[in-house]
Amino acid sequence: MSDSFAKSGKICNFAAMLNNITQYIRVILLIAISFAYTPVAAQVTAETMRPEDREVDMDNPTFVPMVRTGRVLVGGDSIQYVELNNVYVYPKPVFKKKRQRAASNRLVYNIKKVLPIAKEVNKIIVETYEYLETLPNKKAKDAHMKLVEENIKKEYTPRMKKLTYSQGKLLIKLVYRECNSSSYNLIQAFLGPIKAGFYQAFAWMFGASLKKDYDPNGIDRLTERVVLQVESGQI
Repeated sequence: MSDSFAKSGKICNFAAMLNNITQYIRVILLIAISFAYTPVAAQVTAETMRPEDREVDMDNPTFVPMVRTGRVLVGGDSIQYVELNNVYVYPKPVFKKKRQRAASNRLVYNIKKVLPIAKEVNKIIVETYEYLETLPNKKAKDAHMKLVEENIKKEYTPRMKKLTYSQGKLLIKLVYRECNSSSYNLIQAFLGPIKAGFYQAFAWMFGASLKKDYDPNGIDRLTERVVLQVESGQI
């Protein structure tokens, strides 16, 4: 009887530990893609809704198609022109099974959900880098980045919980696409190699990798097709 209770207690403790690790890895994955948080960038008005809070509309564009107008001189005459976004046309996909169609719809849904966040991260990274360049020395920069890391956990943990695990993994790849650098390299550049390795180890335990690159012409070609169409306002 005592052995049974002991085993049961160990199982419960392990389950609790696993749950804590699962929650922690969510934080780590978000740190990987949004560690460049700054207090200024985090200010959100009541009228501004964050991407993870928006309902995904599968029937309307995620981004509003851009229309640019201008004038050009031709033979002494001023002619007005209209410049539209690129329009991407691909062969219509053929699905042999329902699960293939479901997987395709899920990919579109997830991209429409997390692509705006990836673009947000890229913007914040640029702003943070520019701010660090204004600091006088390494000590000041390290102090600022320590504050950044603390703010990440406070600000982004509840945001990360609104994403699924699949969306988090996709977000890591799209951050690479937007920033032209893996999440691991971004952490290493800002927070150092030790913390980058630490976060990578936890991500690896759950089948994720902060070193994942983005190959638009290879394994990620279908993702790239959807991303281009979402960016252009087609879907």
